[in-house]
Amino acid sequence: MHIALQLHRSASAAWRHRWKALLLTWFVCIAGWIGVFLLPNQYMSTARMYADADAILGTLLRGIAVEGTQATQVDVLQRTLLSRPNLERVVARTDLDMRITSPQSREQLITDLGREIRITPQTRNLFTIDYRDHDPRVARDVVQTLLTLFIEAATGTDRRQLETARNFVAQQLASYESQLREAERRRADFRARYGDLLAIDGNSSRLDTARTRVQELRGELADAQARRELTRQQIEALNAAPPAARGGGGGSAELAQAQAQLRQLRLRYTDQHPDVVATRNMIAELSRGGGGGGGGGRAGGGAAGPTQPLLREQLTLRMVDAEAQISSLERNLRDAEVDLTRMNEMARNAPEVQAEFTNLDRDYTVLRRNYEELLARRESIQIGEAARTSSDRVKIEIVDPPTLPSIPVGPNRPLLAAGALGAGIAAGIALAFLLVQIDGTFYSVTELRRLGLSVLGSISAPPTPRRILPVVIFAAAFAMIFVAFGAVLSDMPRLVARVARFIA
Repeated sequence: MHIALQLHRSASAAWRHRWKALLLTWFVCIAGWIGVFLLPNQYMSTARMYADADAILGTLLRGIAVEGTQATQVDVLQRTLLSRPNLERVVARTDLDMRITSPQSREQLITDLGREIRITPQTRNLFTIDYRDHDPRVARDVVQTLLTLFIEAATGTDRRQLETARNFVAQQLASYESQLREAERRRADFRARYGDLLAIDGNSSRLDTARTRVQELRGELADAQARRELTRQQIEALNAAPPAARGGGGGSAELAQAQAQLRQLRLRYTDQHPDVVATRNMIAELSRGGGGGGGGGRAGGGAAGPTQPLLREQLTLRMVDAEAQISSLERNLRDAEVDLTRMNEMARNAPEVQAEFTNLDRDYTVLRRNYEELLARRESIQIGEAARTSSDRVKIEIVDPPTLPSIPVGPNRPLLAAGALGAGIAAGIALAFLLVQIDGTFYSVTELRRLGLSVLGSISAPPTPRRILPVVIFAAAFAMIFVAFGAVLSDMPRLVARVARFIA
């Protein structure tokens, strides 16, 4: 019920403002149609040209990744034909220079000219050149001038294209050379910073060598410590021997102890081990010193006396050598363990660093390959330029020369007029909707009660006969818009001609 009342109120309010909306619709439609009539006609001149692309563009395209495609040919043709010097020549040779009033207008004219000239491929060697302008003579002259410029450049000599290609390749070479130097510098810096780390990846010999070195040093240190302990035990045993044993007949006890130590050493080492050899020599000396001990204590004492100091001196020297060797091995072991720790840390970071170096190396390889290809291409261009002694290879034929257009190709006035009609109707509807929203008239008692006022009642208007005439008049006025639109479409060519004569 509430929605029905709201719709009834909106319809009543819109009906009250119908003439305002209709007036705005007429105004927008008439203004739009006048604007459509005032738009200048656009005339397009077209020419078709047959050009041997293999002869003209072959040198430029030879060796490029995409070769012989229509898109590449048209791109190169546009670069050469629609260059700024050629566009300036087109402006100078046609009436376009009369439109120049300032340096800014000249720049804008050249920019618009390069954007509005279209070169379209129909087949591999057949191209279409078209240009549109509000002056048909200017449109034809622009297309004709473009054909003339292209024929002059192609039939006279194609060295200009070669020069353009050589300059382009030279610029690319300079750019790639700069990028290549930068890539080489980054690559060298990375190698200098992570040289050891890069050497680890893919070849773990340095890490294995460090581990083997630590193990060897630990084994040598254990052997040296064992020799030192054995020598200490021998010295302690010699010092702990009883005086009687030292003076006479003690050689047998020392000999027995030395033989026991020899047996223990042979269980651990080979016969060539230094400790085994030293113990064997000591047993031999004890045996020689105690050989006559069986005859009497005096002889034994006389033989043992010079033997004990010599043995003590040998053991002392062996002890000093063992201490020095252990100190050296401990120092070397510490250095080797530090190096092994560093190598292990580097090995953990090696994959990430190697991946970064791989990226650097890949970029460097790509740049270098492109640089070498550009060098080879420059040599090819120079050889091609030297080989071009005549223009017989160039073949150009104008299939359809440009003509003076008489029928405009634009603008699409019927479509624009229909758009103006739609814009007018939309504007009228929008105005009616806006007026309904701001209308403060009360159309029912319910709206008064919403204000919070006490409404005692309402008096209905006396019934009046249904008025059809206002509806008919409004419908006729609205229908006249479509009648005017039809008249505009039917008489548009004559109206446009009158407007054009009036403007001229």
